[in-house]
Amino acid sequence: MGKYTLPEMPYAYDALEPHIDARTMEIHHTKHHQKYTDTFNATLAKVQESDHPLKMNKANAEKGGYDEVELQSLDYLLQHLGQAYPNDDDNPEYRALNFNGGGYDNHKLFWNNMKPNGGGEPGGALADAINSSFGSFADFKEQFSSKTAPIQGSGWGWLVYNPSSSKVEYKAMPNQTSPRTVGLVPLLGLDVWEHAYYLKYQNKRPDYIAAWWNVVNWEEVDNRLSKAK
Repeated sequence: MGKYTLPEMPYAYDALEPHIDARTMEIHHTKHHQKYTDTFNATLAKVQESDHPLKMNKANAEKGGYDEVELQSLDYLLQHLGQAYPNDDDNPEYRALNFNGGGYDNHKLFWNNMKPNGGGEPGGALADAINSSFGSFADFKEQFSSKTAPIQGSGWGWLVYNPSSSKVEYKAMPNQTSPRTVGLVPLLGLDVWEHAYYLKYQNKRPDYIAAWWNVVNWEEVDNRLSKAK
């Protein structure tokens, strides 16, 4: 069995009704997230059997290697993926780790982004951070929605924490690429792949986004921000 296993859902598949339907949640979790998990584990196994720098120990760090123990941290792997495969975006292992590692991590965050009877507005430090970066919660919500709705093809809209500026920001990411790969800490993510909403909303992505705000788990997002600082 691989290191990573499909996380259990923190609520029943029908718990987010009527905003997100039970069948979509079940398929999304048991089919899509499971596939990312399985493929990520298979790719990691190949890398660890090879001579790739990702499996090197700290003694070789000055040569560009990474601690095998630290490789077991998904955060670490995603943050250093570009360094591990410099100028090698077409490498099949890089693409598989980026896509499936990101897919595993993004969805693990996504399920916990939401909760039954969620929504409303954040408070405390998170509200202060949003107001500082966007002017107000209403402005943040409008910007997040309006920038996420037109993402071409498949991708995610994110509220992230930028350690360089010590501010929260909006960031759109393609496919399953994690914000961690560009030095950002994911706080709140919205999956806008069609499989996340098509059964209920068909091609009406803005309607899905509007409904999603009703299930956001602001306590979880605030907790992530506290850990990121």
